[in-house]
Amino acid sequence: METGLAQIREEVVRRNPGETEFFQAVDEIFATLDPVMKRHPEYVEHGILRRMIEPERQIIFRVPWVDDKGVVKINRGFRVEFNSALGPYKGGIRFHPSVYLGIMKFLGFEQVFKNALTGMPIGGGKGGADFNPAGRSEGEIMRFCQSFMTELYRHIGKDTDVPAGDIGVGTREIGYLFGQYRRITNRFEAGVFTGKGVSWGGSLVRPEATGHGVVMFVDQMLKTHNTSMDGATVAVSGSGNVAINAIDYAQDLGATVITASDSSGYVVDEQGIDIELLRQIKVVERGRISDYADRRDCAHFVADGSIWDVPVDVAIPCATQNELTGEAAATLVKNGVKAVAEGANMPSTHNAITTFREAGVLFGPGKAANAGGVATSALEMQQNASRDTWSFDYTHARLEDTMADIHDRCMATAEDFGHPGDYVTGANIAGFLKVADAMIAQGII
Repeated sequence: METGLAQIREEVVRRNPGETEFFQAVDEIFATLDPVMKRHPEYVEHGILRRMIEPERQIIFRVPWVDDKGVVKINRGFRVEFNSALGPYKGGIRFHPSVYLGIMKFLGFEQVFKNALTGMPIGGGKGGADFNPAGRSEGEIMRFCQSFMTELYRHIGKDTDVPAGDIGVGTREIGYLFGQYRRITNRFEAGVFTGKGVSWGGSLVRPEATGHGVVMFVDQMLKTHNTSMDGATVAVSGSGNVAINAIDYAQDLGATVITASDSSGYVVDEQGIDIELLRQIKVVERGRISDYADRRDCAHFVADGSIWDVPVDVAIPCATQNELTGEAAATLVKNGVKAVAEGANMPSTHNAITTFREAGVLFGPGKAANAGGVATSALEMQQNASRDTWSFDYTHARLEDTMADIHDRCMATAEDFGHPGDYVTGANIAGFLKVADAMIAQGII
């Protein structure tokens, strides 16, 4: 890291104390920018990095609501509107007890570059609350969403900030949030949210997009080495929407996915995950992953240890940030993993990424590999703007084209800056250049 970058990094730590996830996201970008700054001194002159790491707006608010027992509860809500140089802020809303400002900023910062890579006219932002929907009734979740939106509505709009779902926020929660927005504003402004139900403005493919997209990205990486997902053995972590759809699509392409997990542990099914059983347990029944092993004779449940101890050709972490450590990465490498792609946001630690890159493992960073979700959200925005609907096949083909384009842009940019085959460098620099050039064009704002 050159002196200028090191000084800015020190400022990040000083001005954002305790926000370790944000520091990690900044470090990952900064580690690849030396050749960019040498080639483009105008970015230093215009203070691009100092401006880019500071969110344009950070909103923190109280969310009061009443539970089913009549007890008043208070949570904290966030919306970090990070960068709008390319278009309205775009990024999900996360409901999880781990949410705090540092996680919102890391997610928003990542979103800026991810959205830039899609080629769509969207900026980056993120939001959420430290509310845990697990175990809450439908009525409690609805009342929380309505209270959350009573503050957030004044900060969003189809040309300002367009939220979507994330961990803890699915179509149900989007429905409650959008309903309250419509109630307050007296407008059916479909383009203000993505991830909506198909019957009221949502897009076909959006639920599948992140999971399908990450598998498409892996397949593109493997094809550069004259192989593909067909016949590969795959480990997927998580059992939420992204993981389930990644498992489903990987097996459609001929792979055998043998793992899935939740916070209680993981299952191994050597015959391949039964996707319908997994959906029934996790989506319909909202059960635990151990229930899968109880109902499938060829599967077994592991309550401790690491899912990454299972030998596979391809690993796709789809659970949460920093789930794949350096030690786990070393185990995957030892067991012969050929490719890793991040379905979640920043699921691999710095040591894990270093281990994969040094071992020559194909590694798709989240800002590229899991960009299919936000890319399809942008397609949903297009449909809403034109009051149109598209078929599943047409939208899925658009997603395939987008993921192939992201892959090729990462490859070309890495080659251009002297790091052929390095998807981390390619993704970081390609996203950075697009945002930086737009910021220069629009002046010091």
